[in-house]
Amino acid sequence: MAGHGTDEHPHGADRLCEAGDRVYSRAVRRGRVPRRDAEPVPCLLELALLHPDPDDMDWLVPTSPQEVMTRLLRGVYDEISASQRRVGSAVAAFEWYAGLGGRAAASSEGMAIRVLDGPSRIQAALDEATAACTTEVLTVQPGGIRREHELSEGLHRALALRGRGVRMRDLYNHVARHGQGLLNYLELMGDAVEARTLDEVIDRLILFDRTVAFIPANADRTMALELRHPGLVEYLVTVFERLWRLAIPLTAPLPDTGIEGISHREQSIAALLAEGHQDAVIAERLGISVRTCRAHIARLSETLGAASRTQLGVRIAQVGLDGPARPLSAAELTLPDQGSPTAR
Repeated sequence: MAGHGTDEHPHGADRLCEAGDRVYSRAVRRGRVPRRDAEPVPCLLELALLHPDPDDMDWLVPTSPQEVMTRLLRGVYDEISASQRRVGSAVAAFEWYAGLGGRAAASSEGMAIRVLDGPSRIQAALDEATAACTTEVLTVQPGGIRREHELSEGLHRALALRGRGVRMRDLYNHVARHGQGLLNYLELMGDAVEARTLDEVIDRLILFDRTVAFIPANADRTMALELRHPGLVEYLVTVFERLWRLAIPLTAPLPDTGIEGISHREQSIAALLAEGHQDAVIAERLGISVRTCRAHIARLSETLGAASRTQLGVRIAQVGLDGPARPLSAAELTLPDQGSPTAR
C-alpha cells in the first residue's frame, strides 16, 4: 500500500499527508464524514481508507484502523517473501557459475566467492571467520527443533565469541521453541545471544561482522559458499534485518490467532494450504515433520467442519485463514448441513 496515491498525494497509508490525516482521524472519531470534506484529499479514497456509506452516498465511512494495519503488514510480508525468493535465485546462480569452471573458476573468484567442498573445509572456514570476528554474528537456523548434537557442533565457536564480547543474534522457526536443547544453549550463552522466531525463515545463513557470509551450496549442505563481496554481504544483512524486525523474541509468547480452537501453527498451515502447497512442502517450510503437519490439517478440518480437502480449502478462504487472522463469528464455525452438496 505504501506505493499508491495521486500525483498531489504520492504516499501510502503508512504515511498520510497532513490533510489526509485530519480527514481520516475525523472520520474514525465520528464514524463518517461528508463526501465534500474528502474532495481535497483523494488519496483517502484511492488507498481505500474511506468508502461510500451505502445508506447515504453523500457520506463516507472509514476503513477500521485494524484492517488498515492488516493490509500494511501483509505488504511487508510480501516484500520479505520476494527478498527470500531473490536470495534463493542468487544462491542457485552462484552454484551454477562456480561449477562451470571447476576448481579453476573457484580460484579465479579470489576471496569474493569461495566454494567450500566437504564438511572439513566448511568447519575450517567457520573456525577462521570466528577467530577473526570482533563485534557481531547473525545467523538463520532453519529446520525446526534443534537437536543437542547440532547445537554442540558449533558450541566451541559460540563460547569463543562470547568470551571476546561478540554479540550474537539467531533466527529460528517457531517450532524451535519446543526444543529443550535450544533453551539449554541460550541459558548457557546468557545475554551474549538474542533469539527470535518466525513461521518461516530462509535457508541457513551465518554472517560475521557484516564482512563475510556463509550459505549452503547444495541441498544436503556438504558444500557451502563463503561470500566476501561487499554488495552480496550487504544484501544478506538487509534480508536478515527485515526478517529480524518481523520475528518474535523467544522469551515472548506467540500471538493469539483470535480464532477459538485454531493454534498459531495451524493458522500458518492454513495459509500455506491456501497457496496450494503440498503437505511435504508445508512441513519443510515450517520446520515440522510431515506426520505432524497432517495431524494439524486434520484438526483444522475438524474445527472448520470440512469433510474433504477441497472443502477445507473453501472453509479456509471463508473464514479468512488464507491471510491475516480475524475472529470468527459463531455462524462461521457452525458445521455445514451434512445433507448439503458442500458437505459431501
